[in-house]
Amino acid sequence: MITATYHKYILNFKQASGTSRGILRTKETWFLIVSEGEKKGIGECGLFRGLSIDDRPDYEEKLQWVCKNIHLGLESLLVEMTNFPSIQFGLEQAFLSLKGSNPFELFPSKFSQGKENISINGLIWMGDKTFMQQQIKEKLQRGFTTIKMKIGAIDFNTEIELLKSIRKEFSSEEIELRVDANGAFSPNNALEKLKQLSELEMHSIEQPIKQGQWQEMANLCEKTPLAIALDEELIGVFSKEEKEKCIETIQPQYIILKPSLVGGFKGSEEWISITKKYNADNWITSALESNIGLNAIAQWTYILQNKLPQGLGTGSLFTNNFESPLEVINGSLGYNSKKEWKFNL
Repeated sequence: MITATYHKYILNFKQASGTSRGILRTKETWFLIVSEGEKKGIGECGLFRGLSIDDRPDYEEKLQWVCKNIHLGLESLLVEMTNFPSIQFGLEQAFLSLKGSNPFELFPSKFSQGKENISINGLIWMGDKTFMQQQIKEKLQRGFTTIKMKIGAIDFNTEIELLKSIRKEFSSEEIELRVDANGAFSPNNALEKLKQLSELEMHSIEQPIKQGQWQEMANLCEKTPLAIALDEELIGVFSKEEKEKCIETIQPQYIILKPSLVGGFKGSEEWISITKKYNADNWITSALESNIGLNAIAQWTYILQNKLPQGLGTGSLFTNNFESPLEVINGSLGYNSKKEWKFNL
């Protein structure tokens, strides 16, 4: 007989991390443990307060319901949890983990065997100019050739100067630059800002204006001199018909998929199949999960064989993350099969 329990866990940032939504010091997450006989499966429900569509007062109640009704099986539970994408993702992981030869290998591959790595971007958190410069320097020293910088929290001219200083030292052949505005621009000034950014030979910009403004975003995607990637735009769009309508209307150059926010592997794969019809590409991003969720996302990302650098966090942001074989080697994420997992709640 299959049974399930859930556990809340608070991840503590090593240093406060700035986003356009404010300063993050802790990150709440939830673990779903399913058991069948001696076997156990682990899934992380990566709730992201203030961003997840399932940031609702009845979240824990839903987890209780899932545990009581775990016997219904994965497919039925995914349908029941349509409005709770992070729980859907936790369920997918837990059932795959239960089936696997060990709880941490969800998608056996050359990645999970430690034979191949995944190219990733180095993330620069918002802060004052000195702090951001320090992070850029550190990422370059660690072998990253793609850097993603969050913009929109400090003065735009200061951000442009920072980006110019990178470009003075490194050409677009040496360093690929991505920026993430987290919806910080207004539809009135976004195009002008995109023109300024494009002069610095950027790869792309994520979510220049706030989500939900499909017509304005479509207008931007049509006129932009810089590739636009939809991110928050995908959150809370559940049905296949609505997803299709979103992509058909906006016609973006890229979409960015965070499995915790868009309904796990299944939800993400639905988005991928739709965007292919409209010649849009994609990459996968983690959303501040612990190493449990990051491991699941990384293993799945590898089997997609998307050659673009992915937005996979490195698990090194937190003081109380779980020890794992995941490690960053020369700007890529690898799995060191000599290292042990230490997962204890």
